[in-house]
Amino acid sequence: MVPFCGYCSSSLFVPLCASLWLFFPFLISENLFVAVFRWSPGMSTSETTTRRSLLGKIWVGLGGLALLEGVWIVTDFLKPRKQLGTDEEAETLIVAGPIENFDPGSVTAFQQGKFYLARLQDGGFLALYRECTHLGCTVPWIGAEERFVCPCHASVFDIKGQVLSPPAPRPLDTFAVRIENGIVKVDTSRKLKRNSFSDSQVARS
Repeated sequence: MVPFCGYCSSSLFVPLCASLWLFFPFLISENLFVAVFRWSPGMSTSETTTRRSLLGKIWVGLGGLALLEGVWIVTDFLKPRKQLGTDEEAETLIVAGPIENFDPGSVTAFQQGKFYLARLQDGGFLALYRECTHLGCTVPWIGAEERFVCPCHASVFDIKGQVLSPPAPRPLDTFAVRIENGIVKVDTSRKLKRNSFSDSQVARS
């Protein structure tokens, strides 16, 4: 006999049938075991009754666990899913502003996102994470010297984040930059580690 799932909406059909199928094997197994115990040769009536009682308790417990799992499946299936464009995504995508707001050769600090937006002399953009790749100290941009200088161990980086002076072992990490309809946007959800600078890291309109 196959368990009948009943008539229900499509949103409930899968989890409801899944929960019923979880419980169904226990019913089949109990009937088989009871049949075996009932026809075992040489077994007294009292022994058969005792074993059937114990077996029944065991399967009731297992059936209860299966029922709880079925409830969990239905609850998880009906739980609202997180949609795209959530507040979390909005917080990690920083709208820096129009291209014309950033002069070539300039570096602009953004507190939200913890990065510097560098516009290179050729007009390209780089978003540089502000932590030194040595021990994580915040590196300020020294405009008069046109370089980043770590106040902890004196590592120096140029406007592209390349190491000019160690002990920093590699360039500053970056964030992905995209330009949409003349607006510069920085995705701070994931840092991009690099071992060297390449032109492919630069965003251009």
